[in-house]
Amino acid sequence: MDSTHTNTQHTRLLDALGAPNSSTRLRAALAAGTNPDPDLADALVARCAVEPDFFVRDMLTWALTRLPTEVTLPRLRAELRGERPQARGQALHTLSKIADADTWPAITRSLLHDPDDEVARSAWRAAVVLVPATRRRELAEDLAAQLGRGDRETRRSLSRAMLALADVAEQALRTGLDSRDPAIRAHAAATRRLLHDPDADFDGAVLEAKRIDALGPQRTESSAC
Repeated sequence: MDSTHTNTQHTRLLDALGAPNSSTRLRAALAAGTNPDPDLADALVARCAVEPDFFVRDMLTWALTRLPTEVTLPRLRAELRGERPQARGQALHTLSKIADADTWPAITRSLLHDPDDEVARSAWRAAVVLVPATRRRELAEDLAAQLGRGDRETRRSLSRAMLALADVAEQALRTGLDSRDPAIRAHAAATRRLLHDPDADFDGAVLEAKRIDALGPQRTESSAC
């Protein structure tokens, strides 16, 4: 295939990635993954930062996982230092799918505590995939420090991340269980329940934790008699 034809294909694919129609963008991302080309890496990463459609973003991530890691990882790590939350979040999501252990140092505490809930959730998911065995306890403590944060989805994401650290999560939850903040106590207690019963419903675990917290230890013991 001559270079002129290749350049024409690239131009058409790049135009399609930015097309107004999401179906056109989805097909372009699929094409990029089906025939992976390192020359498209910059365009795919850049599109991740601005793509509004969830399904297209997911396809872009898949396309990036098809490229050599020596091409994608430096570009994705650079996105983690950017100012746009979506760029950081999508880069974290893609890194979790690539699952290269050498990426762990890029998952910084600032990302784990990112003020944007979506970015933080992506960082938690990536962290539990990439964390080395020697850093699991430290990560569990970082996650536990954010108990009670955000809305239902954010709290559920945090609990799920802690479930992935089951062997060290129980001890990390102790500070939350003793917190003066009832929201933190309830979240910690619900997460502890899920550790012991992973099939339990998150919302049900939270409600039960709040009920027990409202009763207090003495009244809870009396009701059990």
